[in-house]
Amino acid sequence: MSEITKPTDKKEIFGHPQGLFYLFFAELWERFSFYGMRALLTLYMVNVIFEKLVERDYATAAVYASYGSLVYASTVVGGRISDSILGMRNSIFLGGILMAVGHFVLAIENNIAFFLALSFIIVGNGFFKPNISTFVGTLYKEGDPKKDSGFTIFYMGINIGGWVAPLLCGFLAAKYGWHYGFGLAGIGMLTGLIFFWSGIRRGVFGDKGLPPENGNINKSVAGIKQGTLVSILAVLAAPVIAYLLASYKSLGADGSMLEGTNIVNLLFYIIGIAVLGYMAYIMISATVDERKKLFAAILFTFFMTIFWGFHELSGSVITLFAARNVDLEGIMSAAQTNSLNSMWIIILAIPISMIWTWLTKKKMNPRTPYKFGLGLLFAGISFYILAISESSANENGLVPFAYLLLMYFLISVGELFMSPVGLSKMTDLAPKRIIAFIMGVWFLSSAFAFQVVGFIGKQLAIESTDANIGGFDTLGVYTDGFLLIAKYSLGAGVVVLLASPLIKRLMGNVH
Repeated sequence: MSEITKPTDKKEIFGHPQGLFYLFFAELWERFSFYGMRALLTLYMVNVIFEKLVERDYATAAVYASYGSLVYASTVVGGRISDSILGMRNSIFLGGILMAVGHFVLAIENNIAFFLALSFIIVGNGFFKPNISTFVGTLYKEGDPKKDSGFTIFYMGINIGGWVAPLLCGFLAAKYGWHYGFGLAGIGMLTGLIFFWSGIRRGVFGDKGLPPENGNINKSVAGIKQGTLVSILAVLAAPVIAYLLASYKSLGADGSMLEGTNIVNLLFYIIGIAVLGYMAYIMISATVDERKKLFAAILFTFFMTIFWGFHELSGSVITLFAARNVDLEGIMSAAQTNSLNSMWIIILAIPISMIWTWLTKKKMNPRTPYKFGLGLLFAGISFYILAISESSANENGLVPFAYLLLMYFLISVGELFMSPVGLSKMTDLAPKRIIAFIMGVWFLSSAFAFQVVGFIGKQLAIESTDANIGGFDTLGVYTDGFLLIAKYSLGAGVVVLLASPLIKRLMGNVH
């Protein structure tokens, strides 16, 4: 961990602080590692980790959901430790090192190593992800009009990493073996840390991101400095989390799966009840105006959770659908299809933002509730496209790649309608005294979304140990499931649109 500080260089690049571009490349490579690994994860579990299980799809869905939920929930803990002890720089380094360890441990072909690797990535992401995004904001003075465009540049780095990683990691995994793909993801994480370290050495961050002045990093507990203790506990947490990930089921003597208690699911039920209870307490003590805005914030968080629950199927069910029922010959592998969402985000982000700007000038820019409703409608239509693809299947039960490409285009439009505006609206709707808590609830929506992913994945699980399973045996299961998802998403979109006038009144002067 480093606390090196040099006088910041006042030079700018394209009108933005130099530090932005070091963070841009650090985040690009971190997302490269994260999405490169994610592109392989479901296929690796189905074809390697659980290959001997008849219920391998079910087991994969359970582990994938628990992993995704804990990845996003860990950011709440990591962000709090950063604020009170480590500071952003140390947290980013600690998180990056732990994630790199996780990616490299994935290169070990062993089931215990597999769960341990995922747990290192979960813990590391908790320290890395919330802090590097916050770090970007510290580079700008309060009220600086360049800040929004700075975050747009940073967001582009995220999607460049998410676009390139599945292509390269998927290629290596297909040509040379799974662990070469995982290894490249680990190299990507180390590359991101090198960029971040280089920025510190050059002093482009000035005094930003250091431990809090009144923090506890150098205070001792049992003779150990708290900064060191955090690192030790982070490493020790990995085996515990590995146990939680492996708690989804137990195996019988014949290799079949026995019912067990999914501790992660139980944990999130408890968290959900606690959050709702605390929100009820806040609502009771809030003013009438605050109560209205908080209720609007809860509604946005709920509908965002639904959207992410369907969207994040891209790394699980949709990847399996691509592997088993999409004609990808001569185009890309199933793992590489994970790049399509980020590709469309890169292509569409600027045009859609220009549309909002143009509509604002015309005083026609729709309020946030309408954008959320339209986003859910786009998601519903995208799954409807996959549902009707069955009619175009060839004699092997493979549908044209164009259906998958169009599906990702539509759901990416929906994402751009909802995700960029949702975060900013939380800061506008939350009372200042509880804004950190409301932001934590917003980020937890992604964690709870993976519970939706797990539920759907289990419903669409195929029972087979045949590595070549596919054709019409799986096509009907997937397309029937996609049709049901489309109906739920379209229904949710219609509900939001119909309720938009009421939500607008709850929001008051917040656009």
